[in-house]
Amino acid sequence: MKLNVVIVNYNVRHYLEQCLLSLQKALENIEAEVYVVDNHSKDGSVEQLQPRFPSVKFITSQHNLGFARANNVAIRQGESEYVLLLNPDTIVTSDAIMHSVEFMDAHPEAGALGLKMLRADGSPAKESRRGLPTPLTAFYKMTGLCERFPNHRKLGKYYMGYLPWDAPCEIEVVSGAFCMLRREALNQVGLLDEDYFMYGEDIDLSYRILKAGWKNWYIPEHILHYKGESTQKSSFRYVHVFYGSMLIFFRKHYNHLSWLISLPVKLAIFMKAFLASVHMIGGKLRKSLGFFTRQNTDVPFYLFIGTEQSISQCREIAAKNALNADFVVGTEQSLPDGHLALADRLKSGTTNYVVYDMSAYSFDTTLSILERKPDNKILIGTYYPQSAKIITDREVIK
Repeated sequence: MKLNVVIVNYNVRHYLEQCLLSLQKALENIEAEVYVVDNHSKDGSVEQLQPRFPSVKFITSQHNLGFARANNVAIRQGESEYVLLLNPDTIVTSDAIMHSVEFMDAHPEAGALGLKMLRADGSPAKESRRGLPTPLTAFYKMTGLCERFPNHRKLGKYYMGYLPWDAPCEIEVVSGAFCMLRREALNQVGLLDEDYFMYGEDIDLSYRILKAGWKNWYIPEHILHYKGESTQKSSFRYVHVFYGSMLIFFRKHYNHLSWLISLPVKLAIFMKAFLASVHMIGGKLRKSLGFFTRQNTDVPFYLFIGTEQSISQCREIAAKNALNADFVVGTEQSLPDGHLALADRLKSGTTNYVVYDMSAYSFDTTLSILERKPDNKILIGTYYPQSAKIITDREVIK
């Protein structure tokens, strides 16, 4: 077996379905098995999707195992040459996985590989390439110096912004959202550390791979990553888990340092967690009391592009959900530039969701159009006529 794809799912059935649909095309010419480990979802993920994807191996946990442990369950069951850890809130282009496998085949020193993850607006996600959070690099990140000097080789090391996006590069940390691993390297360094419930396990594994003498690579293939659909980042649980993971990593790999270095770093982590919690409490308190709240006036606009049949269905959904929307009949053949040729139909000063009919446009074409002209006010959406639902980074509309 060449490849095992492992997806950990938690209450994101519609995004998982979209991910699995994109994998069907991407794995056509690869000897591969797909594992979905469901972390005790309550949204009917397994019941709804298992009959639709009979070739996928669903593993159903009766508890939420966390990201690391759930991945390890599936990794242990496979015997492939490579393992791909993939987030459910992703869309994979048809060649991304094949080209990743070919790169790993051609670079036997590669222990792990990542690629360009696009945000919903078409811009590359900074998390696609990261440096190890050494005490100094973490300091630059937490103090804002990394953001202010993103292309500086030292100050911007956390996101390695000085590297080109359009060429293969050695990196230090491969994101767990798309992380291709050589099983030989995994056998040497061990699987994901289950001390991490969520966040930090990809950094830890990447570091262990580097310390064992392997290399971590980035290649300029791309996927769409909605980023965080299964995570409520405004919750106290997120703050606890995220900053707790930072402490686990630091204690594991840097606890040997002098207290003059280790103590300030630990205090900085606690302070960031404390300030995040205070900000969250303040926001909830202001909202509950009705003080200092500002109404969100950014009502999104939806531009639907697709076949006549799909456009007819989308009109009904838009009417039922009171969407501010416009509709254009078009396909890859009749409208190859998609929304780029329809600038006059978009609304200025508000968020635009361009919703592509997936029976009229391929995943590859849709992401290619999106990437050509990134705009943080123009976000991608998809429509599936078989299930009559619209998926965006923010919601699922039926």
